[in-house]
Amino acid sequence: MNTSVREIHLSSQADFSYFLRVDWEGRGLGFGFKLLLTDGHKAWRGKVSEAVVNEEAEELEMAKEKYIQDLQEALTEPEPSASYCFTLKPHPPTSSRTVTLTYEKMQKDISFKLGSVSLDAVKEPAEAVREVLIHTLQQGNELQQHNHKLKEENQRLMQEHQNITENLKHYAESIETLKAELYSRFVLLLNEKKTKIRSLQESVTKLQETRCRKNKDCAKLDRTAGHNSEDDEYEGSTDEELKEEQSAETSHSPLNLRDITDVAPCRKRRFRHLGPPELAVKKQNPEKKNGYECMFHVVLNAARLCLCSC
Repeated sequence: MNTSVREIHLSSQADFSYFLRVDWEGRGLGFGFKLLLTDGHKAWRGKVSEAVVNEEAEELEMAKEKYIQDLQEALTEPEPSASYCFTLKPHPPTSSRTVTLTYEKMQKDISFKLGSVSLDAVKEPAEAVREVLIHTLQQGNELQQHNHKLKEENQRLMQEHQNITENLKHYAESIETLKAELYSRFVLLLNEKKTKIRSLQESVTKLQETRCRKNKDCAKLDRTAGHNSEDDEYEGSTDEELKEEQSAETSHSPLNLRDITDVAPCRKRRFRHLGPPELAVKKQNPEKKNGYECMFHVVLNAARLCLCSC
């Protein structure tokens, strides 16, 4: 059994309040419902069957679902609404007479009747008022308990929200710390890579310079070798040089009794380009070397003969 209690105001007596209790079974008012109306002193009871609900919906040419929705909003909504109005006849009602409660819907300054119900006077209105009060107290207690549960749930959610906020702050700080650490590591690694790159660039530059110097030295050596070959050609013996050598040999023969003024032969040599000492030694003519040795032995023998004769 579902029950609702709400306050209503009559259109002819807006400053006076009535309390309407509605009891129904099922999910809505479509299967019929019971009404109890009281002003705190007098009370009236009535009933609306399912057939009456269907008949009124047909008279209004409305879908049953839409009609039941409007009916439930008019009779069971806890807050008064300007979209619905109530009239009670006869007015003022008496405790010994049957009254008719009519409920209407206002739409664009036009009202149309949703329905009406006949209410019979209750012989013991105090009991009816007591039932309304008990239900109101029970409903208030239920609402209070529900409110208490909502407060507890709200506190729990607030605590969870606070914990989540603290965790998020902690995670944010950790992320910032991690970012700073990763950035510092990245900077160190980048600096190391730059240092290695600079070192490699310097090594490559040095190798290139060394290779260039070697190429230049090789070119110089090639040029020097070419000049030395030309000098060897100019250093060949001529007819005049052969005559001088023959005259020197005859002058230093053992039959010549002249004083020996110079042991080694003297002759002019032409040098155009002086190469390295090693190359000069390597490129010396072997025939000239043998000639000098022979001349040296001849002179030595002549000197010995002179000493023996003395």
